[in-house]
Amino acid sequence: MTPFSFPALLPAAPELLLAGGALVLVLLGAIGGDRRGHVVNGVALAILIAALGLLFWLPGERSTIFNGSFLVDGFAVFFKILTLIGSIATLTMGLQFFKTEKFERYEFSILIVLATLGMLLMISANDLIALYLGLELQSLAAYVIAAIHRDNVRSTEAGLKYFVLGALSSGMLLYGASLIYGYTGTVRFEGIAQIATGTPSLGLVFGLVFVFAGLAFKVSAVPFHMWTPDVYEGAPTPVTAFFASAPKMAAMALFVRVAIDAFPNIQDSWQQIVTFIAIASMALGSFAAIGQRNIKRLMAYSSIGHIGFALVGLAAGTEEGVKGVLIYLAIYLAMTLGTFACIMAMRRKEGMVEDIAELSGLARTKPAMALCFLVLMFSLAGIPPLAGFYAKYYVFTAAIQAGLYWLAVIGVVTSVVGAFYYLRVVKIMYFDDPKGHFEPMAFELRTVLALSSIAIVLFGIYPLPLTEAAAAAARSLF
Repeated sequence: MTPFSFPALLPAAPELLLAGGALVLVLLGAIGGDRRGHVVNGVALAILIAALGLLFWLPGERSTIFNGSFLVDGFAVFFKILTLIGSIATLTMGLQFFKTEKFERYEFSILIVLATLGMLLMISANDLIALYLGLELQSLAAYVIAAIHRDNVRSTEAGLKYFVLGALSSGMLLYGASLIYGYTGTVRFEGIAQIATGTPSLGLVFGLVFVFAGLAFKVSAVPFHMWTPDVYEGAPTPVTAFFASAPKMAAMALFVRVAIDAFPNIQDSWQQIVTFIAIASMALGSFAAIGQRNIKRLMAYSSIGHIGFALVGLAAGTEEGVKGVLIYLAIYLAMTLGTFACIMAMRRKEGMVEDIAELSGLARTKPAMALCFLVLMFSLAGIPPLAGFYAKYYVFTAAIQAGLYWLAVIGVVTSVVGAFYYLRVVKIMYFDDPKGHFEPMAFELRTVLALSSIAIVLFGIYPLPLTEAAAAAARSLF
């Protein structure tokens, strides 16, 4: 068997399917144009679902290909499943949204497929070169998606801001990677781990800081969060939902793998960085969201805060901490998708509305939607017995076990502060007078909302499947 025979490439089957599928989609779009957009969209959705199915078919043992630069293990499979679920859900909701808005572009689904391909490559990256290639493939597609509504000034402005700041972060990451290579003589994570021991050199620490800065930008962690509120508000709502879900999964997976795989022996050095950005993200996400009136900007600051909570688990640097990160992100994905399904349903005859005040009296006009929204808000706030409470419990417990008591205390305090703006949304829905009726909710949005709400409630009743899967995935990383 040659190294590049089909059986040898089996671990990369989902990525190969997405790459080949993207080429087919480009051809279909070029031939048919927007007139055949529904065909392109349908095929793109089928490709993503097929890639998700391939993940369950792959062998479970750890394997590498492409001279060790591409790695598949339980950790990678777990995050790839989350990423594909996020892409499939947002593409499904987005196609219906653009149809209602009478703005259909076949390029949207192609770019989602390409961005997803980049995210899967990020998750399986086992060296600095693969890391950068996957990151840039995802980022370049994301820049275009943010500005997909060319006739909308807010959308094009969001795309431009994302591109300029994203290019800066990519440059920082690449500079950090070059420093790490210069001081270790290797780009492979295992090789870096063998050399980066004891007291690291100043150059290696600088490289580590720059790489983590680039990764912090991708997960919207403070102080590299500045693009998030403007891009979330300006981009079309399905694009915002996509940014808040799938790319967050892939970027956090990459963050965890770089820290645990490449720098396990200098944990004290990167633990300080992760702890700082976790505290800053939790604090800013909790306090800055209080004065927001736009629901999409509110979700932007909410996502910053939740990334801070997830980073608490990484700061612990233990297997239990990584397990907490996995559980947290799985639950966060469900909460985010459900919330954006509600946001996309905020439509009246004159068009979409984004002001939180427009939810007034929703419990009387749409009681089922209001109930699901209430469950989502309570879970985001971390109120027991919903899944959001247990998500924070696992990361805070890991921090306490690692001796980071003060970090857990800060997390609890900021979580209490953040509960204010989630409960404010509930108060507006249930206690304010109705402002009018929203249009009927599309079937796709109802499906995503129902599944998300059920998953959040069900985890509190029967958490075993997710906790066991997360524990197995974390174990494969160590």
